[in-house]
Amino acid sequence: MSTLSDNRLHADPEIERFEPSARVDRALQTAEQAKRATTIYERSVPGRRAFTPPAAGVPERPLDELLPARLRRAEGPKLPEIAEPEIVRHYVRLSTRNFHLDEGFYPLGSCTMKHNPKLHERVAALPGYARLHPLSDPRRAQGALQLMHDLQGALAEIAGLPHVSLQPSAGSHGELLGVLLTRAYHEDRGQHRTKVLTPDTAHGTNPATVTMAGYEVVKVETAPDGGVDIDDLRAKADEDVACLMLTNPNTLGVFDRNISEIASIVHGVGATLYYDGANLNAVVGVSRPGDMGFDIVHFNLHKTFTQPHGGGGPGSGPIAVSDRMEPYLPRPQVVRRDDGSYDLDHDRPKSIGRLRGFQGNFGTFVRSYAYIRSLGAEGLKEMSETAVLNANYLLALLKRRGVAEYLPVAYDRLCMHEFVLSGAPAKRQLGVKTLDIAKRLLDHGVHPPTVYFPLLVDEALLVEPTETETKETLDHFADVVAALLEEAKRDPDIARNAPYTTPVRRLDEAGAAKRPVIRQPL
Repeated sequence: MSTLSDNRLHADPEIERFEPSARVDRALQTAEQAKRATTIYERSVPGRRAFTPPAAGVPERPLDELLPARLRRAEGPKLPEIAEPEIVRHYVRLSTRNFHLDEGFYPLGSCTMKHNPKLHERVAALPGYARLHPLSDPRRAQGALQLMHDLQGALAEIAGLPHVSLQPSAGSHGELLGVLLTRAYHEDRGQHRTKVLTPDTAHGTNPATVTMAGYEVVKVETAPDGGVDIDDLRAKADEDVACLMLTNPNTLGVFDRNISEIASIVHGVGATLYYDGANLNAVVGVSRPGDMGFDIVHFNLHKTFTQPHGGGGPGSGPIAVSDRMEPYLPRPQVVRRDDGSYDLDHDRPKSIGRLRGFQGNFGTFVRSYAYIRSLGAEGLKEMSETAVLNANYLLALLKRRGVAEYLPVAYDRLCMHEFVLSGAPAKRQLGVKTLDIAKRLLDHGVHPPTVYFPLLVDEALLVEPTETETKETLDHFADVVAALLEEAKRDPDIARNAPYTTPVRRLDEAGAAKRPVIRQPL
């Protein structure tokens, strides 16, 4: 029976009201659950201080001489007043209430939640990097500019494309830049194109980016093998199409075998081919997007190259481009002059301009550069090979544990770095949904995989173990999933009312979505 469900392509991803059973309501709360989380403002006490500065030791001057009255506040800012020990306890306690990568397995599909080496934090904290002002004269920032220039070179080699911009602040920001470059490219040739093609397996940011850039989104169907439906692509690729945005391997975890033919079709109508680098972790050092025929590639330094992401820090989404796209890159570009010095090149007449202030999230560059230099070319290749090995091992193990009866793989072929299971049989035969399984995993110290994505797979679970997890961790995950399904056979209510041990129980997601609390009265 097919695990696909066309009517779920645009469905609300399981946001619904949750009401725990009376039996579970009477269960004893854990200490964390009983103690309500508070904001730093709720802990504030008037007059309390963490620090009192000493007297300045210089003559006082009238305030009007220092700052004009028109620029001064009428009243002081409403900041929390709290002692230092309470500040520390507050934020430490919040950190312990949050599931994070340093605590347990985090197989969040298409997010590449790999280990973030602590050495990188030491390197990024070096004073010459951490205290460098972004408005520094390039002559006084040669070390930083060299690092950025060398990082550009490394990313260019990995992508198989010669030019790189580090400006984008996130993967979606890199996507936007790629589509804006595409627009500039076509307009420079006097062409007005109106459509961008995206597969129905695309990350949600792809169609959002297309719309934001002023294009019409045209969906391309998926073939039975999980790749792009070539016939559908050929039918929709015409001279109104500006670009095809593609992830390879895609979010079903499979490599598109027809990538050369896809590139030929897209280029045949004069469009550009854009590579969403969210899944690049599967192919670094093995294959290069530029060699596949892509014109534009975005990287997620916060995925593939270990910058902490999510709640752990900012992202970065540099892009690499072919020669024909280079004139339109944002300015300034980091360049090396003939005398060997490094500089910022503003003289770019066809540039689309700045994409953001300054040159990007510099700390992310330092961490990613340290990672690339630590592993080297062979190490990066081994990284991707191990990521693919771990995913295939885990998938085979789950099948051996009998999980496939209730959580079959959506596309049963050799996967790359991730794979998609369908929870449709578990929902139908056991009465537990993918959301229930995800919540119950938390009680076993495992973060759930990505759920309800890709949307074309009914009750989807997208699992990405990454290369930094051990065999023992993968074995444990398989054991837990198998145990949860056996538990659901006996009593599905256990999963339906999970989690039990987390600081916060299952939330009313419908209420949170419809009535979000985004402001606290002071």
